[in-house]
Amino acid sequence: MMKNGLNIATWVRQVIGEVNKVTWPSRQETMMATLMVLLFSVAMSIFLLLADQIISRLIRLVLGS
Repeated sequence: MMKNGLNIATWVRQVIGEVNKVTWPSRQETMMATLMVLLFSVAMSIFLLLADQIISRLIRLVLGS
C-alpha cells in the first residue's frame, strides 16, 4: 500500500494511462528542435566570444597595459 491507499498495481496502471495520453513529437519535429538548439548555441557562443574580446580590449585600453 502507498500513502494515500492506492496499491502499486493501480499506481502503475494510472502512470501507463497518463503516458499514453502524451503527444510525442515526430522525428522531424525532434530533429528541427535539435537543429534550432544547436544553431542558437553556436550563435550565442560567437556572440559571447566577441563580447569578451571587446570588453577585454576596452579594459586593456583603460588600464593602459
